[in-house]
Amino acid sequence: MIDLSIIIVNYNVKAFLQNCLLSIFKAVEKISSEIIVIDNASDDGSVEIIKKNFPQVKLIESKTNLGFSKANNIGLKIARGKYICLINPDTIVEEDTFLEMIRFMESHPDVGLAGCKILNPDGTFQLACRRSFPTPWVAFTKVFGLSKLFPGSKIFARYNLTYLDENQSYEVDAVSGSFMFLRKDVYEKIGGLDETFFMYGEDLDYCYRVKQAGYKVFYFHSTKIIHFKGESTKRSNIDELKHFYDAMRLFVRKHFSSSWLVEMLLRLAINGRSALAFIGKRSLIIVAIILDFILFDFSILIAEQLYMKISGFGGFPDYAYPTVFIIPGGSFVLLAYLLGSYEIKNLPISKLYISLMVSFLFTSSLTYFFKDYAFSRAILLITYVLLFFVLPGWRVVAKIIFKYPKDSRQSLFESKTLIVGTNESAAELINRLRRSYNFYYDVVGLIDKDHKRIGEKISDVEIIGSIDTLSKIIREKNITEVIFASDFLPYNEILSIVATNQVQNVHFHLADKNYDFIISKKDVLELNELPLIQIEYNISMPVHRFIKRIFDLLVGFTLLCTIYPFVLLRFLVSKKQNNLLYLFKVIKGKYSLVGRPIGSRESGIYLGKEGLTGIVQINKNKNLTEEEVERLNIYYAKNQNIWLDIEILIKTIQNFLRE
Repeated sequence: MIDLSIIIVNYNVKAFLQNCLLSIFKAVEKISSEIIVIDNASDDGSVEIIKKNFPQVKLIESKTNLGFSKANNIGLKIARGKYICLINPDTIVEEDTFLEMIRFMESHPDVGLAGCKILNPDGTFQLACRRSFPTPWVAFTKVFGLSKLFPGSKIFARYNLTYLDENQSYEVDAVSGSFMFLRKDVYEKIGGLDETFFMYGEDLDYCYRVKQAGYKVFYFHSTKIIHFKGESTKRSNIDELKHFYDAMRLFVRKHFSSSWLVEMLLRLAINGRSALAFIGKRSLIIVAIILDFILFDFSILIAEQLYMKISGFGGFPDYAYPTVFIIPGGSFVLLAYLLGSYEIKNLPISKLYISLMVSFLFTSSLTYFFKDYAFSRAILLITYVLLFFVLPGWRVVAKIIFKYPKDSRQSLFESKTLIVGTNESAAELINRLRRSYNFYYDVVGLIDKDHKRIGEKISDVEIIGSIDTLSKIIREKNITEVIFASDFLPYNEILSIVATNQVQNVHFHLADKNYDFIISKKDVLELNELPLIQIEYNISMPVHRFIKRIFDLLVGFTLLCTIYPFVLLRFLVSKKQNNLLYLFKVIKGKYSLVGRPIGSRESGIYLGKEGLTGIVQINKNKNLTEEEVERLNIYYAKNQNIWLDIEILIKTIQNFLRE
């Protein structure tokens, strides 16, 4: 019998696996050992890397993803060591980790299973490396946040044991499945991991069974590893949250079913946590809907009072109040939701105004059918005039104060884009997008058919995922546009992907074979360079120029009376330049608040006045090329409107507050 068997289950993390194996080989130089890797049908080249660089590893290739428990059990059945270590591939061990663990187990014969100190990549302590079982009280304190509120309390912080010193060793209920060190005798007595757990929960279950068999489970602090948590799940289409809560339910059903009260309380806690997680992702939408409804009713109330003072109107009759304050507000938020005013990633002001106009037409038409509620069109008109200022107003304030959206690259004029394709068509498409004047795409990354080339770059754009992880990447990176490169996927696969992701807030496009168009169900965008001299842009239209001038005067005078004195004083004291010093030139009409950069050369077509801020100015940290600057200036000139100017001003203020 050898001293140690090390078992690793791998799924599409070849870079992490390689580093893990290198650290393991250093740590077992003085130990008789074997290393067993079970590969769960990786398609990123993991198997090839092991065969080429680590021929001494016992490699077992699975044709399907068996999950954590079933794959580990394959390794456990063939393990020959006195001790067995189950370790994740996204870890790095110290040179003495296994020696220290063996010494600890040899000096503590009553310990059947142990875990070591686990650190996050930033050096912080990973709380999951020592835990308590989720009894009703422990689960309650964890689910409802009491463990975070009182991390030093023995009563409230039992789940992650945060009241205990991480630099001491002690008996615990459970350790993390990313590093479990056990005796071969324990495995022979209680068997392998429960294969009904696909991922998550199997470590809790195994520790529970170890303790039931009469052994102790220990947290051992004298050696440590680094764990890059969740790397395998990032490269899969697995819903981690669903699997986590499913595993918790399974654990409860398996070990606490003898008490219906315990099982009921735990199920209630788990379902509550799952619901909170669901609500948490949509908290912005929920808050916005509630606030819009309240402000809608508040505007009706103000409109009623104003009209009463102006005309002598006696107010709504008693029977009308519930209806007047529920139906119009409720119909508005419903219409606004259907028209896209409540997006998880943003709260677009432009769509809000469309929703208000549709709602006004809808509500005013209702009065023709319900004469008992046709009190005065003046009240309705006053209400919507107020709403046109109040509803966008709180969004503007929220964006400035809370710096929303959180991702500084997200805005109305920049669409975060994925390109599905890694062929020549994708490379040409990237170049065409960079030269396009019709839309401003921020290409976040490329999607390949599998994981083999993840990390490579095509035209300076990184391959960040595969087809099976597309949905997850869309959610995690707040993608708004997905473009399929031509000749990369057959049409049936494209349609299948679109159908799978139809509930996500994303637009799908297909680039045609000649790279001239991007086709979607909404529109067709030309990618060819256009004869710019023949195009009339918004910036040159009289109505847009008039509105922009009025906006410059109103906002300019406001800034002149409020912020300008402080900017001037700051300049006199520190000589620090600020474009607001040119505010008088905005009022005079030489500059605009928003426009192309001051001092920029004029193009052959009118692109508007120079501005104190603009799309180019707020993207100055991106080291834009002259071609990119020209493209952004043309984009702004073509699409300029008052709402775009407001978004740019908000972005400018956010950037200023970050400095």
